[in-house]
Amino acid sequence: MSEILLQIDGTAVKATEGMSILQAARKAGIFIPTLCHHEKLEPHGVCRICMVEVEVRGRKNYVVSCLYQVAKDLVVRTRSEKVDKIRRVIVEELLAHAPNSEALVILAQEYGADRDRFEKESSFCILCGLCVQYCAEIKQKNAVGFIDRGARREISFIPEIASKECWDCQECFPLCPTSAAQAAYFLTEALAFPNQRKETSHSA
Repeated sequence: MSEILLQIDGTAVKATEGMSILQAARKAGIFIPTLCHHEKLEPHGVCRICMVEVEVRGRKNYVVSCLYQVAKDLVVRTRSEKVDKIRRVIVEELLAHAPNSEALVILAQEYGADRDRFEKESSFCILCGLCVQYCAEIKQKNAVGFIDRGARREISFIPEIASKECWDCQECFPLCPTSAAQAAYFLTEALAFPNQRKETSHSA
């Protein structure tokens, strides 16, 4: 693959054709915040917190850096007044669902977000999809997925699969930026297979 030279925050950065802006930035040690990205998973740009400003032939645009591919002579700004405003509003919206998320609290401080701007609808899940993706792409178990649509959309563990696969795995828990995956699993366990914890402790 051919090498591409672009500019990120005034620094000349070498990247490989096919790389995303996020990949190129991380390779160069330039920070771009993410909530739904994991290097082992296919990027899907759900959280949009990695939005950056790009300039091509004098024209500015705002793109999701985990999906937008690098190009020759591309000019990227990871911080600007408009970029910060976009991230601030996104964080404020997500805080309405997960007000105590450490990751969101840190971002709120960084971008001056108002933690009380939107009415609280605490589901604790920001629908980043990391648990769903990880279970499907890496573990290939599909023990957790999305249910419902729109405002009612949420993650849910499938009892028949979770009872067999999740107890000894739980690898999706640390990926979750809000601890919603862990809470959803333990709720499923309590309702669908409450005796598993007792059986496991007895056999230990």
